[in-house]
Amino acid sequence: MSRPDVPRPDRPPLIALVDRANRALQSDMVREAHRQGHQEVKYAHNAVFSTLNEAGARATNMAAQAGITRQSMGEIIREMVALGILEMRPDPRDRRAKLVTYTKPGLELARSGFQHIIDLEKRFADEFGDEEYEIVRTVLGRLVPLLDEIAEE
Repeated sequence: MSRPDVPRPDRPPLIALVDRANRALQSDMVREAHRQGHQEVKYAHNAVFSTLNEAGARATNMAAQAGITRQSMGEIIREMVALGILEMRPDPRDRRAKLVTYTKPGLELARSGFQHIIDLEKRFADEFGDEEYEIVRTVLGRLVPLLDEIAEE
């Protein structure tokens, strides 16, 4: 039986490059939290840190933004509540719903994480030059809406 020819790109495909960069950046965020003494922070917690702002959010909205199931987001949130990073309280706009918010220590942890991102992006701009780094950001920013458009076709 002959093997069918599977077309292969002659260089790493964009999806692989973006995925590798994403995993490396998320792993770096966890390592930075650990360096700052927060050994409890896990890779999965990035789904919360990337979707929760200071005002708080509903878990269902956070899950949709992160591209994971409500159940998975709920599990991560419960774990982070147990660690004292998050709290849940009634949503003032709808008392039946719960609002996920940072605790005071959780907010400090998030702030230090965002400062690390700022510092990291400065390092990237220094490494590649402001113009080249801005091109990367612009192209990636345009890629997502294009993929959304393609998905609707």
